[in-house]
Amino acid sequence: MLNVNGDAVLTTLRTLAGFGAVGSGVCRPALSPADLAARRWLAGEMERIGLRATIDAVGNLYGAAPGAGRSVLIGSHSDSVPTGGWLDGALGLAYGLEIARAWMEARPGAPVGIDLIDFSDEEGRFLSCLGSRSFCGDLPGLPAGFAEEAASAGLGTAPHSRLDPQRHRAFFEAHIEQGPRLEAAGLPIGVVTGIFGMRRYAVRFDGRADHAGTTPIALRRDAARLLYRFADACHHRFRQAGSADSVWNLGKVSLQPGAVNVVVERGELLLEFRDLDPVALDGLSAALAALVGEFDGQEGVRVSLEEAGRLAPVSLDATLRGLVADAAAARGARSMPLPSGAIHDAMVLARSVPTAMLFVPSIGGRSHTPVEDTRADDIVLGAHVLAQAVFACAESL
Repeated sequence: MLNVNGDAVLTTLRTLAGFGAVGSGVCRPALSPADLAARRWLAGEMERIGLRATIDAVGNLYGAAPGAGRSVLIGSHSDSVPTGGWLDGALGLAYGLEIARAWMEARPGAPVGIDLIDFSDEEGRFLSCLGSRSFCGDLPGLPAGFAEEAASAGLGTAPHSRLDPQRHRAFFEAHIEQGPRLEAAGLPIGVVTGIFGMRRYAVRFDGRADHAGTTPIALRRDAARLLYRFADACHHRFRQAGSADSVWNLGKVSLQPGAVNVVVERGELLLEFRDLDPVALDGLSAALAALVGEFDGQEGVRVSLEEAGRLAPVSLDATLRGLVADAAAARGARSMPLPSGAIHDAMVLARSVPTAMLFVPSIGGRSHTPVEDTRADDIVLGAHVLAQAVFACAESL
């Protein structure tokens, strides 16, 4: 069993929270001065405990255990959304730093090491999970504007860090839940079963612009009116088509020409839905397509559908999940299996290496907001549970 220091974990988290601090929250978008300062500080901490730290061309900070031919990789991200909280991403890095320190203290010179990685741009300032995609060789090209920002930050010529299947035998990521399930159940540890897939669509409504003061309601081809009816129908139909875990969001509406005295000619609704079950995702997609067919032509408005993006769901490694559950039980902590509705770097890693995730409760289920928080006791317990799971994994390699 690894002897991890809970106070050291909390100290690391509080120090990271000072980079880009805004009130009780943080603002550390990828490649911003605050983000780079946090990574450089964390690189120094990695070096202090004996890891070899490098920041690569996309901003990934990788700490390698010297002398190890095989390793367990722990990681997360230190970038944030513009109005983020102090624990999103940072929690997993604080755990990893302390676990790597404890492992090197307990097993100096061991052929198996604990490596730590801070992935760049998980939150998607340029591209969601950009750093982990680069690390896994799943980044065909850089998004617009990224190369210029990286070059100005001095990252342009740094070699890319890469996943090495011969070295990196397993990946663990700890994270706040960012939802209410653990708190509602009164449980301190979540064992993540998988990460939701996502389907994103644009629904377009084409009507006719007319004078809003002189055109009778019955004669209008009002794209907005049909869009609003369609949106309401989506909620009812998706409840029938999805699973108990399905979630959806009708997140953005645009109307043209956007004048209060002109009947809306064009409308666009951007929506997404998520689920761990591909069958449920297919059912939701089919329900959406059927709705488009039903509404097309009503009130003289044409309705069309275009897919705007998708991610396949990912199941996490059953053996590693068992190690996390066993570690929680060994600490006398009750745990529960649950899926992640949020996208994480673990989703990218899981396609290339056995992967597990651990959740700790989010107070009020809140995240991506400065009020994001977790009880200190839960943070410390999570560190001990992850350490024991990583220890068991490393001992088996």
